[in-house]
Amino acid sequence: MSTDPKPSPLPLTERQEARRRRILDASTRLACGGGFDAVQMREVAESSGVALGTLYRYFPSKIHLLAATMQDQLGQLHEALRKRPPAATAPSERVAETLLRAFRALQREPLLADAMVRAVIFADRSVSAEVDAVSRLTTTIIVDAMGPGAETGNRESAVRVIEHTWHAALVTWLSGRATVGQVTEDIRTVCGLLDR
Repeated sequence: MSTDPKPSPLPLTERQEARRRRILDASTRLACGGGFDAVQMREVAESSGVALGTLYRYFPSKIHLLAATMQDQLGQLHEALRKRPPAATAPSERVAETLLRAFRALQREPLLADAMVRAVIFADRSVSAEVDAVSRLTTTIIVDAMGPGAETGNRESAVRVIEHTWHAALVTWLSGRATVGQVTEDIRTVCGLLDR
């Protein structure tokens, strides 16, 4: 059995990228309006102006689509943070500020947040590439928030724990088992690991 990684897909053409953008925008709109259940592949195809078969070529399932939507939302957050980085001086405070900014954005669109998080939770191995991309981007956002010159070698474990806590906090908040205040406190507490 070959252990060679699968070849990277060819980059999308400008037209394909525009089509993919319409699909992700439609997924986001539908999720904002009705959550996980509102994101139906036929509805996404109609809303984005693509054929259903074309949609399935881009995203083989609703879970693939919503995981890609989460990656897209994180990408937009990352870009916004690059334009307006956290102002705090300590790495732990910058990471907390970053994650709390993301949390406030999710609070404004709780149905979208729920749809994306449910997709990542429901994902099986066939969606591992998309889930891994979400995880890598989350890690990148955390590391970038630490700021230039912040050593990450001995903080890798702390960054992983922060990421795990971030995802767990979202799940407990979305399921009504944690308040906004509790999530905020948990994020600030776990980011304190970077000071050790």
